[in-house]
Amino acid sequence: MILIIFSINVVYVAFLTIRMILTLKGYRYSAAMVSMVETVIYIVGLGLVLDNLDQIQNLIAYAIGFGTGVIVGSKIEEKLALGYITVNVITSEVDQLLPAKLREKGYGVTDWIANGMEGGRQSMQILTPRKMELQLYATIQELDPKAFIIAYEPKTIHGGFWVKQVRKGKLFK
Repeated sequence: MILIIFSINVVYVAFLTIRMILTLKGYRYSAAMVSMVETVIYIVGLGLVLDNLDQIQNLIAYAIGFGTGVIVGSKIEEKLALGYITVNVITSEVDQLLPAKLREKGYGVTDWIANGMEGGRQSMQILTPRKMELQLYATIQELDPKAFIIAYEPKTIHGGFWVKQVRKGKLFK
């Protein structure tokens, strides 16, 4: 019984985490489908615990399953890597080849000359699917180990050639 309650809660919370992320990313219909499965799993798991409230080990299994489910759900989300990220990069010096090298690899790069405390810099804004995030960081570090990098998830993306290419599946193959 303990193993069943633990397993059910791991699956339930993993679904809950994925549903929340789908909702935040704007995948309403997918989130709704996941929530239906999530609800059934939740009711079954909670029913098992409530039917056996006199056994503390069931409550403990439920709690540990909940915590484990958060970890499992976040790992699944990392693997799915839905959406895009925008990465702002400030190079250690002006290097006109760096943006070109990133574009050759398929990244959408907008660049401009900037001024830092120690002189001229190059600033770039790079849009990429989250699945390519770690690969982008490695490429930037390889090309400029002293680069300053800030990343964030854009809420809305509209226009530009790059988004059209990604939607057609033409980049990163």
